[in-house]
Amino acid sequence: MDKQWAVLTGQDKSVLRPVTADAPLLLHVDVLPHWQALVAAARAAGFGLAIASAWRGFERQQAIWNAKASGTRIVLDASGRPLDTMRLTPDELLFAILRWSAIPGCSRHHWGTDLDIYDRDAVPDGYCVQLVPDECTGCGPFAPLHAWLDNQLQRPDAVFYRPYATDCGGIAPEPWHLSCRPVADHFAALLDEERMLDWLMQQDIALKDRIRVHWHEIFHRFVRLQ
Repeated sequence: MDKQWAVLTGQDKSVLRPVTADAPLLLHVDVLPHWQALVAAARAAGFGLAIASAWRGFERQQAIWNAKASGTRIVLDASGRPLDTMRLTPDELLFAILRWSAIPGCSRHHWGTDLDIYDRDAVPDGYCVQLVPDECTGCGPFAPLHAWLDNQLQRPDAVFYRPYATDCGGIAPEPWHLSCRPVADHFAALLDEERMLDWLMQQDIALKDRIRVHWHEIFHRFVRLQ
């Protein structure tokens, strides 16, 4: 397996570095300076920009995926409400999981370029960050941060963007999910529909038979963002 493919599919950590010396979170080495600059700009505006999730390896994504497919982890509907997975057909379950979770090996979090963010300074005492839309709008605790980000991400020199800003019929909108475009675009260009399917069929991933049947649709709706 070549190194680029190993990084793309979340199996190689050699291009990653810790976000801070005392934190286990990892980002691609070329993303770190851009992230640090965004944190500094947020601090100057009065926000404690922090990361809830950064790099996620294949094995972690595999555990999440297989747990949802087996019913040991909650699967949400398009509105964020828990589903009774026992009532779903295998195809319905597949696309319900895809709405919020990437197939292992297909997650942008594998690249070290994508991260889920929140405002550390706005977390109420005893509150557990959920990464749901209600936190980012209206009276949500992180709504002011996201209003600030709306302006920052529209700047001509903006490096970060929201790959799941709008609902295009694939992954649900995730305003908290940022991607470092210059580095992420490099990995996105490596996505190959046929090669990825062949590789996925060799992995221990639940619902593989249904993934194969629907792969062309999955690849273009959930993997390769247009």
